[in-house]
Amino acid sequence: MGTDDELAAGRLPSAHGGSAYADVAHWADARPDEIAIIEGDRSLTWRQLNTLSDALAESLCRRGVGVGDIVAVRTHIRIEWAIIDLALSKIGCRLLGLNWRLTPREAAEILRDSGARAVFFDDPDPTPFLDAVTAIAPLMLVGIDYSGDGAAAFAEMLDVAGVPPRVAKAPAPLVIYTSGTTGRPKGVVIQPRPGQEQAFTEYQADVAQHGAQISGDVVLVTMPMSHSVGPAIVRAAEALGNRMILLRRFDPEQVLQLIEAHRVSFWTGVPTMFKRLAALPPEIFARYDVGSLRVLSIGGAPTASSLKQWINSTFGPCLYEGYGASEVGMVTALTPGMAVDRPGSSGRPYLHVEISVRGGDGSVLAPGSVGEVWVRSPLAISGYLNAPPLGPEDLDAEGFFRVGDVGRVDEQGYLYLIDRAKDLIVAGGVNIYPAEVEAALLKHPAIQDAAVIGIPDDDFGEQVKAFCELKPSHSVGEAELLRHCREQLASYKCPRSVEFIQELPRNAMGKILKRQLRQPYWEGQERSI
Repeated sequence: MGTDDELAAGRLPSAHGGSAYADVAHWADARPDEIAIIEGDRSLTWRQLNTLSDALAESLCRRGVGVGDIVAVRTHIRIEWAIIDLALSKIGCRLLGLNWRLTPREAAEILRDSGARAVFFDDPDPTPFLDAVTAIAPLMLVGIDYSGDGAAAFAEMLDVAGVPPRVAKAPAPLVIYTSGTTGRPKGVVIQPRPGQEQAFTEYQADVAQHGAQISGDVVLVTMPMSHSVGPAIVRAAEALGNRMILLRRFDPEQVLQLIEAHRVSFWTGVPTMFKRLAALPPEIFARYDVGSLRVLSIGGAPTASSLKQWINSTFGPCLYEGYGASEVGMVTALTPGMAVDRPGSSGRPYLHVEISVRGGDGSVLAPGSVGEVWVRSPLAISGYLNAPPLGPEDLDAEGFFRVGDVGRVDEQGYLYLIDRAKDLIVAGGVNIYPAEVEAALLKHPAIQDAAVIGIPDDDFGEQVKAFCELKPSHSVGEAELLRHCREQLASYKCPRSVEFIQELPRNAMGKILKRQLRQPYWEGQERSI
């Protein structure tokens, strides 16, 4: 739950007490010819990665890009992203992660809103994107796989003479636009709150103690670079001198191949990725040796207990979970030991993170009570990019941010999340939490994934509707699935209808976009939530 960036294993690069970028220069000196990063049949050594980032930084500076400028990067998971990230950090720019799944119109809106100075893109067919953004001034366009009118060629920007060596003082601050699951996307600049620099350093160190990379890890990167966790994984690997294996497009069997071939020890994924792995036929899974894995991290969306059980039985007790939000950073961590003691929990808060559970009137509730989750952290924002400061309905006078989730905190400080506040269904005055209904649906052996929403009902205000993805080679009828739900849930919580669809709508982080599912039913009407 939370927003797209609530990831378990963001693992900010604090391993050496300095920036990841100084460490890349260090590895370029200490291990110049050692492979740093691999993507398919391409690779870069530490020296190449450092040298190419210097060249790109020089080219950008010659074109007028400077300190504090926002540069957007709309790419898949690929080697070029690491070069761009390093170059922007050496200049002192901010990096806007622009989801490649966005339509050209959506991308153009974000570029205008952010005031981006430049954008790198790798669209297979760039024409629609270029048509949408060429009128945005003074935006500079750089095509990674494209050279043509209106855009500079990435390869040419690396071919520059007289390049001075550069070392970044700090990572490029990330600018992440919220997914828009509840409205128009808004920009979040991920950086410490003023006056919280020391607390932020201590917070980073605490984050690094929970399922983080260690020196010598081989890191599989399958998380998108348009959100916080993909960049954080790469930056942490750079800080530690760890080899990175990039997978541009997720494929479950290819993940197993890469783990075996490269002896991967650290991997972070979203629940959808693990569901796709679990759906592989056992004979395919048995072909590969995955015993090198030391840490698996999962986050970005709710994880069903059945999926967690499968992960633990398949890979052993190496699963780390986390919860957070773009606006406040990582909030809680759940280690394998915690998961045994507190099943269903999202873990305990990191150092300098505080959680407050509140009622509808804003009053702080007692431990164990269910209410809306508010969070204070060293990363909590005071406002969105190029927007007015937040009002008291979202940020109180003490610095607590309303993250939009419903949950409770027990006497020992463990957080238990129930659902998104805006996804709550109210039928006949009774609250129904979709996550509970989805968990029941996922217990059926034919269901791979499920999303539950409220749709208009003349008598009760809302009724429960389910959308389900089937596992490959499985089938089930609506009547059978509804009978299954009645065995698991009180009658008022059960779906009144089920729609089977090939693939649920998701953002790049794997979070199901329920707003898209609700829209046809509520168009022209107002929900009370």
